Amino acid sequence: MENSPSSSRTERKFIERNRRNQMKALHSQLNSLVPHQNSREVTSLPDQLDEATNYIKKLQINLERMKDKKDSLIGIQDVNKNEGKILGIKPPQIEIHHKGSALEVVLITGLDFQFMFNVVVRVLHEEGADIVNASYTVVQDTVLHMIHSKVERSADGAARISERLNKLMYDSGAF
Repeated sequence: MENSPSSSRTERKFIERNRRNQMKALHSQLNSLVPHQNSREVTSLPDQLDEATNYIKKLQINLERMKDKKDSLIGIQDVNKNEGKILGIKPPQIEIHHKGSALEVVLITGLDFQFMFNVVVRVLHEEGADIVNASYTVVQDTVLHMIHSKVERSADGAARISERLNKLMYDSGAF
């Protein structure tokens, strides 16, 4: 093979042409992914690259905003460093009153523990209690659930239900 200056120049031209063609293809691919405000207006290559850069930065900001929103929706809160408590989360409280065959369950939760209502209803159902009435009230970030039920085996049933619900609320350590 001949190593003359003209053959190496031709080879360099060929390599440079391939590089330019590859850059042009990559630019076209990038440009096709960026939404354009004015599709009729012809913009220069540097302006198109600036537009792509700004678009990517805007996507990153939107992604961070959406992550924050997701975290707040699933209940992840910032820890208050001064007090060491999780902000905005109130552990559930339960009060159980029974008189004869009537059993009243008062469940007080924060907005993050509304699922506890379903858990209490499930326990009542499993223990054979008939729910007569259930209602709730929301005040700011607190939900007050009141469940009135009837227990057939009043003394044993009410005591067992009371024990299970208290164990569920206070002994689990999850709250």
